[in-house]
Amino acid sequence: MQTSLGKLSNIVDDASPPVPTRPLVDLAFETGNFSVDYCRPMKVICVGAGISGILAGIRFRQKIPNLDLTIYEKEKGVGGTWLGLACDLPSHAYQYSFEPNTQWSNFYAPGPEILQYLEGVVDKYKLKKYIRLHHELIHAIWDATTAKWHVRIKRHNPADGEAAEFEDTADVLFLGVGLLSRWRWPDIEGLKDFKGTIVHSAQWNLSEGSWEDDVRDWANKNIGVIGNGSTGIQIVATLQPRVGHLTNFARNKTWLSTSFSSAKLLELLNRSPDSTDYSFDAKTKEMLSDPAYYNAFRIAIESDANSVSSVALKGSALQKRATEFFRAQMLEKLSRKPELAVLMIPDFSVACRRITPGPGYLEALCEPNVTLEPTPIKRVTSNGVDLDDGRHTPLDVLICATGFDTSFRYPFDIVGRGGMLLRDRWASHAEAYLAMTVDGFPNLFFSAGPHTGLNSGSGFVMIERQVEFATTAIAKLQRERYRAMEPTAEAVRDFMEYANSFFKKTVYVEGCHNWYRSADGWVSGLWPGSCLHACRTMGNPRWEDFTFEPLDKTRNRFYWLGDGQTENEKIEGADRAWYLNSIDVPPVPTD
Repeated sequence: MQTSLGKLSNIVDDASPPVPTRPLVDLAFETGNFSVDYCRPMKVICVGAGISGILAGIRFRQKIPNLDLTIYEKEKGVGGTWLGLACDLPSHAYQYSFEPNTQWSNFYAPGPEILQYLEGVVDKYKLKKYIRLHHELIHAIWDATTAKWHVRIKRHNPADGEAAEFEDTADVLFLGVGLLSRWRWPDIEGLKDFKGTIVHSAQWNLSEGSWEDDVRDWANKNIGVIGNGSTGIQIVATLQPRVGHLTNFARNKTWLSTSFSSAKLLELLNRSPDSTDYSFDAKTKEMLSDPAYYNAFRIAIESDANSVSSVALKGSALQKRATEFFRAQMLEKLSRKPELAVLMIPDFSVACRRITPGPGYLEALCEPNVTLEPTPIKRVTSNGVDLDDGRHTPLDVLICATGFDTSFRYPFDIVGRGGMLLRDRWASHAEAYLAMTVDGFPNLFFSAGPHTGLNSGSGFVMIERQVEFATTAIAKLQRERYRAMEPTAEAVRDFMEYANSFFKKTVYVEGCHNWYRSADGWVSGLWPGSCLHACRTMGNPRWEDFTFEPLDKTRNRFYWLGDGQTENEKIEGADRAWYLNSIDVPPVPTD
């Protein structure tokens, strides 16, 4: 027995961990001379004053004390995309959660109205003093020595057209440039030879007036619209009754859904399900002014939007029902020109290409002054377009609704550790940790970047969660005295592996033309799951997926605890019972 015990003792000794080289207590260590809740100065640069940039300006100022904030915007005003487009999503689901608008004029709000809403938010939260219009980001580079982003900005003078460049620095760089900020002209021979009016749908600036003013004299003109994506569909439906003849050049088929509306909406408007009138009259607006009614209405709209994510899953019951229903609806709306069905109804699955409700589009195609032209354009001439089959279509106006650059390869340089260009990092396809940041680029956060798109739900919800994550990360840098943070390469790789596995089960990888996929076939434009799935995921940060660099030269991870006191204990008359201001009272169980 003694021999056995001796052997066991030797085993235990052999398994003991080595004696650490660092003393258990470093007597030379000294605590910091600051309070545990001292907020060191943080300088943040936000690029873009669209939906994301406006929200970032509000939330950063709200939750980051001692903040130096600048928002650079290259355009002449705030609003980003909504300087020119219209929306095909329900207005009441397309707004900030904390800033509801009960008085939208239409279920699908026009661009100018959305822009007015965003400008009102900017005014209410007093953001103008932080926004620099006509300021374009040219270059940004991470300096590992100073742990700062060094940016070069080009300031455009609208008065004389002159431009000058200057440099700025920041602890954190937030990209809120959005996905729909870099419009794409079609690659068609002779585009510059056209002598009539030519415009891109995302840069509709024909005059200082509204678009109604621009098209007032088009009643006897021949109009061409290239594209039948979301924007092209809206333009065709809007212009059809206002122009002489309209030709929609559309090579791709597309699914047109019914309105993204609920039974509650139809009941409210007292209209039939096939109505294309989605305007809100005075009586409806008055009903929506009641907070209780409005809240129930808004919840119903958002619940509907969050109930269709499974349509993208191959073979799902919803996919089958949607295909049958949409086909029947499209056939019915094209009944006056049944020959168009073969040109419009796809042979690929519903949701492979972005679904749009397209109110009035199919009806417009059936009007005698509209032609749907599927033959590709060979070249643009001075007075129209030549088609591949040799036919010529004369035009007075050519509208290019040809979409945006969705490659995420920004027109400015972002240089991370070791001189790595973000453009090169994303050369084959864009990658990001949970759609918000990427390894090799410390203290860089973005909204509406890779994997931000949704097949259901509201984009505003996604953006709010991304800004919330960035706010929480900046607060951690500030509070715990870190100079830099970034996700690990392994964390990014694992998320991309998850995304790839998820997308294999979806219709996005079928043979349709969509903006979700990169050139190598990788789905980079969409979140791998539903909107609600993204909310749950982003609401619980996994800091273990990040590496952190301490601000202070100390090996003690608790140096940030400071001198053992809080700021309020050092300020005469300050609140020293703040923990009683917002008590989380648990509910009393009923069983």
